[in-house]
Amino acid sequence: MGFFTDAAELDTYIGGVFRDAFDHPESGPKLKGANLVMRVIYTDPDCEMTMVFRDDSRVIAGPSDEKADVTLLMRGDTADQFWRGEYNLAIGLAKGQVKAKGPVNKILKLVPLTKPLFPMYREKVATKDAQAGTHA
Repeated sequence: MGFFTDAAELDTYIGGVFRDAFDHPESGPKLKGANLVMRVIYTDPDCEMTMVFRDDSRVIAGPSDEKADVTLLMRGDTADQFWRGEYNLAIGLAKGQVKAKGPVNKILKLVPLTKPLFPMYREKVATKDAQAGTHA
């Protein structure tokens, strides 16, 4: 089993960091300015999440009718590693560990905006890490 036990937990942590990101003083305005809709389809656990990077920014957990500009497919553990700052998304895309449909360059432009959010994510998962005895 992966780090996340179910889709709800993945939404709590990954969706949660995106929700917090929209309010982040440095990253929030830049993310909203991306004018992009990104869907991520996760496996292990199976979960679909859509992030709307516009003035009406939001995270939609579960299937959505929102038209995505780009769709990423990845394991939940890959997302966890990325948000910890331990996974290079560009390399993952090149190796085929992360699959993308749509203009990958749009996603790669978002990646630098996420770096200030890594400490927020690590803080979010700290209690789960302590309970699991991992990533301490």
